[in-house]
Amino acid sequence: MAQGQPIFILPEGTNRLLGRDAQRTNILAGKVLAETVRTTLGPKGMDKMLVDGLGDIVVTNDGVTILKEMDIEHPAAKMLVEVAKTQEDEVGDGTTTAVIIAGELLKKSETLLDMDIHPTIIAMGYRQAAEKAQEILDEIAIEDISREMLVKVAMTAMTGKGTEKAREPLANLIVDAVQQVAGDGEVDTDHIKIEKKDGAVVEESTLIQGVIVDKEKVHPGMPSELKDAKVVLINSPLEVKETEVDAEIRITDPAQMQAFIEQEEQMVRDMVNKIADVGANVLFAQKGIDDLAQHYLAKAGIMAVRRVKKSDIDKLAKATGATVVSNLDDLAEADLGHAGSVIEKKISGDDMIFVEECQEPKAVTLLVRGSTKHIVDEIDRAVDDAIGVVAATVEDGQVVAGGGAPEIAMAKKLKEYAQSISGREQLAVTAFAESLEIVPKTLAENAGLDSIDSLVDLRAAHEKSAYMGLNVFTGDVTDMKEEGVVEPKRVKKQAIQSASEAAEMILRIDDVIASSGTSAGDMPMDPSMAGGMPPMM
Repeated sequence: MAQGQPIFILPEGTNRLLGRDAQRTNILAGKVLAETVRTTLGPKGMDKMLVDGLGDIVVTNDGVTILKEMDIEHPAAKMLVEVAKTQEDEVGDGTTTAVIIAGELLKKSETLLDMDIHPTIIAMGYRQAAEKAQEILDEIAIEDISREMLVKVAMTAMTGKGTEKAREPLANLIVDAVQQVAGDGEVDTDHIKIEKKDGAVVEESTLIQGVIVDKEKVHPGMPSELKDAKVVLINSPLEVKETEVDAEIRITDPAQMQAFIEQEEQMVRDMVNKIADVGANVLFAQKGIDDLAQHYLAKAGIMAVRRVKKSDIDKLAKATGATVVSNLDDLAEADLGHAGSVIEKKISGDDMIFVEECQEPKAVTLLVRGSTKHIVDEIDRAVDDAIGVVAATVEDGQVVAGGGAPEIAMAKKLKEYAQSISGREQLAVTAFAESLEIVPKTLAENAGLDSIDSLVDLRAAHEKSAYMGLNVFTGDVTDMKEEGVVEPKRVKKQAIQSASEAAEMILRIDDVIASSGTSAGDMPMDPSMAGGMPPMM
């Protein structure tokens, strides 16, 4: 107020949460989101059915897919969705773990805030704990990138994701694919194409030493199968080019018209002749192919496919060794790629081109099969996760035991480390250690076991070995390294780093200003509204 006149800084309709209200609402949103995905964790986790506005259904227990499909509105909850997306982009797995750790860190911070510990102190303690946790992970990591270990990593990633009966054959296909495209200690997973088709059992999934293009040949007169194929890739249209500038051609004699048409035909024929002269018998064009060109290509016995995606053209180049050509005038025999077989097959009612038997291809295709669309979609997500973790293991060369073993090991050592810290940060480090135990606790709960008994048994077992984890199928605490339940160290490292940073950022917010008309504008001014649950969807 100035001399009795109100001064408006924010526009009418703006919602604002201050101090503890802002913190509690944000913490509550994070906790609710973590609880939503928590039941999906582990081999005995349950699935979620997500239905969009059009009635399309997604059935999955993949954390990042659930969070992407949910129409989340709360700004703090959106920050946790970003944690899951980052986890997926960096390592391909561990998204649910990252979110539930972040949710538990926020839950523990609530207790510390009630003790009048400043949010900055909590954030500082969490940061120290996260750095120490990374060091502990380095200590307990197992260095092994043998094929046997890579298969175990892939099988662990796929456990509980709808691929149970075909885990081992799929894991072997995935390891073959990753090793095929690996080079100089790096794996570009973009060169592994996943092509999914329903209508068959998952055991019929295969690895193609080459590329499957989801297109059909452009002319029925073209061959459907070619052995010892010589492949040409072009990213320009196979048709008469239009002039760069507006032009007008005046024809005064019917003979001139005929000559004009014949000249156009000759231009198209010359293009096809250039392709045939270098010995090519398979053509993949990124753009269109003229009807006349299709006719001449068919006459020359060349199989042609048009409007192939750029990503597929790049993979074909990697698989066959072909050079992508922009101008046919520059086409030479050296630009050709080679494949042992190019064949058009009908899979699940769709014609597809299989470019197979390539020599040492640097791009391969996994043909994933499933009995229905929803099943094959879920298998596709599981395979995608497994490719990510195998690639991470090949690059880093380090794995950790699964079954909650690394979380218990980190929690144990962090509690010891907390004793060496003076000041209130000690309480935050202890809270961080307890938060990590949410992973084995959730694994036990989802398997129908007593979570307290399981935690007590795990803590006792870790006095002897850092590899002791929870076998959710038997309910016993066993050596996860011997059981073959292993995950890349990078999955745990990224999950802890992302979760702690997100929790720190949310804790440091003491003022939420949401303009009218934004989704955040629907936030309750008081956390007690809506039963204490802010709207997320």
